[in-house]
Amino acid sequence: MATETVDPVAADLAGSCVDAYGGAIGMPQLCGDWFPNQIFWLILTLIAIYLILSRVALPRIAAILAERQGTITNDIAAAEDLKAKAVEAEEAYNKALADARAEAQRIIAETRAEIQAELDDAIAKADAEIAAKSAESEKAIAEIRAGALEAVEAVAKDTAGALVAALGGKADQDAVGAAVTSRLKG
Repeated sequence: MATETVDPVAADLAGSCVDAYGGAIGMPQLCGDWFPNQIFWLILTLIAIYLILSRVALPRIAAILAERQGTITNDIAAAEDLKAKAVEAEEAYNKALADARAEAQRIIAETRAEIQAELDDAIAKADAEIAAKSAESEKAIAEIRAGALEAVEAVAKDTAGALVAALGGKADQDAVGAAVTSRLKG
């Protein structure tokens, strides 16, 4: 192995965190002599990260969040508009349904009235026809009754005359007719 020479100036600048050959002993992050240098680079790195985040990344994130919030707000507004339209449509549907029912009830009432009027007319005509036919029938029955009474009276006179003749008497047509007529009248 070759022997290395240690630079005494470098060893003196490095302080106590360097061994005789210029290598770091232990963990260099924990070397107290290097803390100011590490703190400087730490502050410089944090400032760089802060500037990058505050100038580039955070505005983009804020813009995305604002856009999302705007989209959500627009979607909620659109949903409320659609809900209002749906409520209006439902109210219009219910009104149209109520109007249709009222119209149907009106038509039913008119139809019932028309049917009742037609039925009343038909009943009146039928009653008039029945009354006319009843009067005709009464007249026919009265004629038949009168004819039957005349026929009964004639038959009674003939029968009484035949009975008187059969019993041996002489039948006087006028006397037999008067007797039958008085008997039929009561």
